[in-house]
Amino acid sequence: MRLDVVTLFPDWFDWFGSQRHVANALAAGHELRTLDLREHTPLSGGQVDDTPFGGGAGMVLRVDVMDAALRAHYGVDPVELRRERRVIALTPGGRLLDDRLVDELAQEPDITLLCGRYEGFDERIVEHFASDAVSIGEYVLAGGELAAMVVCDAVMRKLPGALGHSDSVREESFSAALEGRPEYPHYTRPAEFRGWRVPDVLLSGHHEQIRAWRLQRSRERGATGDE
Repeated sequence: MRLDVVTLFPDWFDWFGSQRHVANALAAGHELRTLDLREHTPLSGGQVDDTPFGGGAGMVLRVDVMDAALRAHYGVDPVELRRERRVIALTPGGRLLDDRLVDELAQEPDITLLCGRYEGFDERIVEHFASDAVSIGEYVLAGGELAAMVVCDAVMRKLPGALGHSDSVREESFSAALEGRPEYPHYTRPAEFRGWRVPDVLLSGHHEQIRAWRLQRSRERGATGDE
């Protein structure tokens, strides 16, 4: 997979790229690249934003700046780019990121994430350059960089070679193996601490009973979340 992030702060992703599962994915042949939006602006002084038509507080990322950045990086009209790869605008009004969407994105060979900033994008960026609009939750961040990291983290940990054991992503929160419910509780040594004992079934060595116990706990947690 090739993951590109269009951002005003490419250096933020240096730390992200050093995280173990991300580094593992990169070592396995996947790519994570950043494109500095300001580097390709056609405006003087590195300008990338402007005041919104109709008035109001804040600044909006300009459509001509995004056009220039995508053209410089990919060498095609940005309107055509979304026919070649998944181009995702990260915005609070987009499709909510969940495990099903992450699974869907993990199958893509090429993804570009567009990071908003200030009051967000000129809507023409979302309408004409993006194939998708995605939100990581019903709240507002100062920019799309953290949202991009969330998407990259969720997707890259599902890629072959990212995690030490392939089973790590098979049976986890919201996976099909757990019927889309939260993961069951985990325990480790010591088996008893301050009178708090690990459930006996986990110490029994009966794998089928353990599996049934875990599935039941997952269902209970899912039922609680539905209330």
